[in-house]
Amino acid sequence: MTAHKSGDTSEIRGIILFDGVCNLCNGFVQWIIARDPEARFRFGTLQSAAAQELVKGVQAGPLDMGTVLYVTDGRVLERSTATLTILKDLGGAWGLLYAFIIVPRFIRDAVYRWVARNRYKWYGQRPSCMVPTPELRSRFIDR
Repeated sequence: MTAHKSGDTSEIRGIILFDGVCNLCNGFVQWIIARDPEARFRFGTLQSAAAQELVKGVQAGPLDMGTVLYVTDGRVLERSTATLTILKDLGGAWGLLYAFIIVPRFIRDAVYRWVARNRYKWYGQRPSCMVPTPELRSRFIDR
């Protein structure tokens, strides 16, 4: 991926696709933005046409709104693998959490699915997708 603005040498790590009406998902995105001052990540809501187009041909069916996707290095990662890889690519001490990748995927994804099934009950949801601030708009693919 390429640098995000002229003169900037930081490379874009990948695009994080998330459920735009989920408060937990929006909180995760805000958490990443706060820890990514070099703006290496881009974001998009799973509900957007841009996200649908980005993963066209990769996803077998409609996008699962309970799944975070991470598009990086020509791959589309999902669920726990996406989350752990995002943390690794975020760098710093957060990258140490990637060690959980050794836990078998079916176990990691079972926990992920349990949280995903309960996320609206625990964290609530918004009436519409997140609208980025003007300062963050360039970091979202579905502007």
